[in-house]
Amino acid sequence: MKKKLSSMASSFIFFFVLCFTLCLAGNVSYDSRSLIINGERNLLISAAIHYPRSVPAMWPELIKTAKEGGVDVIETYVFWNVHQPTSPSEYHFDGRFDLVKFVKIVQQAGMYLILRIGPFVAAEWNFGGIPVWLHYVNGTVFRTDNYNFKVENEYGYYEGDYGEGGKRYAAWAAQMAVSQNTGVPWIMCQQFDAPPSVINTCNSFYCDQFKPIFPDKPKIWTENWPGWFQTFGAPNPHRPAEDVAFSVARFFQKGGSVQNYYMYHGGTNFGRTAGGPFITTSYDYEAPIDEYGLPRLPKWGHLKELHKAIKLCEHVLLKSKPLNLSLGPSQEADVYADASGGCVAFLANIDDKNDKIVEFRNVSYHLPAWSVSILPDCKNVVYNTAKKSFSAAQGVTSQTALVEMVPDNLRPEKASKALKWEVFAEKAGVWQEPDFIKNGFVDHINTTKDTTDYLWYTTSMVVGENEEFLKKGSHPVLLIESKGHALHAFVNQELQGSASGNGTHPPFKFENPISLKAGKNEIALLSMTVGLQNAGSFYEWVGAGLTSVKIKGFNNDTIDLSSYNWTYKIGLQGEKLGIYKPDGVNSVNWAATSEPPKMQPLTWYKAILDPPAGNEPVGLDMLHMGKGIAWLNGEEIGRYWPRKSSVHEKCVKECDYRGKFMPDKCFTGCGQPTQRCFQRVDRVADPQILEILDPVDLKLFVNLKPIDSAQRPLYHVPRSWFKPSGNLLVIFEEKGGDPTKITFSRRKMSSICALIAEDYPLADRKALQEAGSKNSNNKAPVHLKCPQNTHLSAVKFASFGTPTGKCGSYSEGECHDPNSISVVEKACLNKSECTVELTEENFDKGLCPDFTRKLAVEAVCS
Repeated sequence: MKKKLSSMASSFIFFFVLCFTLCLAGNVSYDSRSLIINGERNLLISAAIHYPRSVPAMWPELIKTAKEGGVDVIETYVFWNVHQPTSPSEYHFDGRFDLVKFVKIVQQAGMYLILRIGPFVAAEWNFGGIPVWLHYVNGTVFRTDNYNFKVENEYGYYEGDYGEGGKRYAAWAAQMAVSQNTGVPWIMCQQFDAPPSVINTCNSFYCDQFKPIFPDKPKIWTENWPGWFQTFGAPNPHRPAEDVAFSVARFFQKGGSVQNYYMYHGGTNFGRTAGGPFITTSYDYEAPIDEYGLPRLPKWGHLKELHKAIKLCEHVLLKSKPLNLSLGPSQEADVYADASGGCVAFLANIDDKNDKIVEFRNVSYHLPAWSVSILPDCKNVVYNTAKKSFSAAQGVTSQTALVEMVPDNLRPEKASKALKWEVFAEKAGVWQEPDFIKNGFVDHINTTKDTTDYLWYTTSMVVGENEEFLKKGSHPVLLIESKGHALHAFVNQELQGSASGNGTHPPFKFENPISLKAGKNEIALLSMTVGLQNAGSFYEWVGAGLTSVKIKGFNNDTIDLSSYNWTYKIGLQGEKLGIYKPDGVNSVNWAATSEPPKMQPLTWYKAILDPPAGNEPVGLDMLHMGKGIAWLNGEEIGRYWPRKSSVHEKCVKECDYRGKFMPDKCFTGCGQPTQRCFQRVDRVADPQILEILDPVDLKLFVNLKPIDSAQRPLYHVPRSWFKPSGNLLVIFEEKGGDPTKITFSRRKMSSICALIAEDYPLADRKALQEAGSKNSNNKAPVHLKCPQNTHLSAVKFASFGTPTGKCGSYSEGECHDPNSISVVEKACLNKSECTVELTEENFDKGLCPDFTRKLAVEAVCS
């Protein structure tokens, strides 16, 4: 839906801050303990799912999966710049931007909604969610007491930079919001001087120690980051499920009432919506639901069990105050007891290295390092954040899975159906009439107004025949300085080299030998943005583009071209003509070819194709391309750039969940291309993959522990974007690649696994028995569940005894019950889910009495 407004004042106040609203809620209030909905107190688990980062066809299943994961509330920002992208007189609420439809789906699921209407959102979103045209309204200054427009989110860190104007602005925002009389409470996150009319909230990896400014406000956590975003050319950040669960349990242990995962489904930065700059197209965030909409196991399941445990405690937690008890130097209990005799306890071990056995109410409990045990009756442990349950020997024991991207063209029936490409070549430099000519440089963003990533800077120079480099066959060196973000340098239509900044330092320098001839030489520099700034003080004034261009190596030393006459051209010819759209594709003459050109810069590629088989989610593998943008049927998949991260980053083979998490704690994928990881080393002997790695990277690569492909997907192409046949795929390649190696892959859960121990590790079991604990011999079943519309078709591995390894690489230990596979097959084959008990009827309990016995299972769903 597009709505054109007949008239609008030339300047106005866009007065939104953060709003907390609840679908289906008749009356919402609060006190110091919690929100009160229709007279009842609630502990709320919330999940951030941003509607523009997925597609409408995915929304119902995303929300259903969140609800099945124990979530009560869906949270989303409102993204102003997708609804009013070009001017204040036109609104868009269709497709991915249909906010009303999204809200109704949440309502139909019987869930609440947190609407963070900003409309400044930050969120690693282009320009922080503010339309770029706003910056060019005369007199406008963002994030302060400015008449034209007032917008905000997460303001506390920046308020001081704006002086008294910042303080007035924060106070105005709160007063304005409350005056709307919406009937629901209003929140301001990260606002350290919020007035008493609103609730200030916490954003962090940990918020257990957070306290609201005013004693009559509940404790709300608006952003718990279960992972982190990635930038092009950076390693993959990971946050273990155990640490996420620890942070949530500690928050509710210390009186928390509302906790929101940012993100629960991160999704995709389709098109040019990623900000940063340099934020990747994937916004997977290692969230409990992955970019493609599949539950990320074991994180999703581990948190689901946590949510169940918290809900068991809800009634008592909300009707009593905690009694804090010391159980050791870094161990404590918080005990809640109500008048009816109900009792809840959280036992925490904050030691980040050592497991402990503690005494609580005359019973001994084993607490792994950096973990919380939840006792909804103050006696029995139903959940431990490091183990999932008291019966697990080590680590998270929720169901895990092998998730793979299966190349679609590896199917035999597709082998003879290679894509037939047609090409159109862009001209380097001015491709039609110039937009303008100017001495010196203009700012890239001020010139393009972010209507495109691309701006051409073109000039010419005459080289005399007596230059020494012409006689010696040597090359002068082109020196460029730029505010960002990237560029390709062409001389006489030939690519000379490329350069870019990164997520931390967008400014960069280019230094590269170039080929010049005697006489006139054309120098065309393609400057590129990779998403605009999304946050910070005065962020709207951060520019991009060239600041200096010189050539050294001439007889008279260095020539400075910076003050030359430069001819400017905004964007690309193919963009201008819309050749990526079905209705614009024929506006140029495409060249049909049996063998498309490879490593050719500034090339558009077009192919017509059928959708990948099956109904699994789809990814586009651009590993062998350089940098550019891709479209399917006119829908913009987004920027691709398989830029490799440095081999010198500090990556880990195993991520230790213990201790405080920061984004650089658990990097993986050093030396590998962005958004592409591999399942196992034995599958990486593919020459197409190995050939792109230089010898140093290759040596490090084969020595790295392989990474689950679920952790960093390819470029997501929603299934709903495909037609039954005749799909138009268009690629614009900036610097050169091999389109014959472009493939679609299907995201498939190839195996599901579970590993659970009969009881505690032997040493802890003996210590607990000596202490007289009743919790030393508890047993829990293995539970397996297949994805929707599939069933357990085969058991690949099962061993009760002392199995070793992980999902996909289990092996039998010295102690093994030979009946293990038959027991699991009997319980599970041809079922969508099943449970296998660790009982004497199922397994030989006389095996290895001096060892911790485990059951490991890997099964196939189809």
